[in-house]
Amino acid sequence: MINLDCLTCKNCENELAINSKFCPKCGHSIIKKEIEGKESNLNKIITFYISVIFFIIISYFINNNFYENFIVELITEISFAFIIFIFCIYDLKAVLKLYKLPKLSISAYLLASLVPIISSFIVYFSINSLNTIIDPTKYNNYYINYLYLENPLLWSIIFVSILPPVFEELAFRGYLYNIMRKVTNDKITIIATSFLFALIHFSFISLLWIFPFGLFLGYLRKKYNTLWLCMIAHFIHNFIVLILDYYTYNYII
Repeated sequence: MINLDCLTCKNCENELAINSKFCPKCGHSIIKKEIEGKESNLNKIITFYISVIFFIIISYFINNNFYENFIVELITEISFAFIIFIFCIYDLKAVLKLYKLPKLSISAYLLASLVPIISSFIVYFSINSLNTIIDPTKYNNYYINYLYLENPLLWSIIFVSILPPVFEELAFRGYLYNIMRKVTNDKITIIATSFLFALIHFSFISLLWIFPFGLFLGYLRKKYNTLWLCMIAHFIHNFIVLILDYYTYNYII
């Protein structure tokens, strides 16, 4: 949780009282602009999250009233992207830096690939088992949501595996991470953005795995200072879960 009554020293990340004039640890001078900047960034964080929550709630009711409507789903995705882009305009330079292709080691790519492969199988079978225990009549399957379209697998890959990693990572490991990092340290930023990321899915069961997966994505963002690995990991996880749904529907059920 972000402490509103303290500052973070930009030089050594030591937490300071709100009325501090200098850091007792490194001697860095704390000026009034830093305090005002923290308040401004907190307002940006609150505005951003309220906007996203409000949009998701509205989208939920619209999609329920226009079930299996491709145009509505497409407009919903475009609208979400538009909202995120509007916020990113105010931090454009910092966001664009995250899209520069970094020189990363093979181990970095392996980490971003192997963890979501393992997590996708664990999540798929454990969460499905838990859902069955809680509500045996409920059947969760991403693939069947697109059976009304001519190429359901193609569209499900686009809407489940490609678009969420692109725009959700831009939103939470991009814009929100950047703004929160101006308010507090990396550790709290990773935890807070992961928790907020999990909350937007409006599911307690999903919270059990989305939060720790968000921590992993936040770790990638912090360690490598890029969104590419976050998007790769997010894509791999969603894609494998989707393919498992596809296989289950076509060959097991």
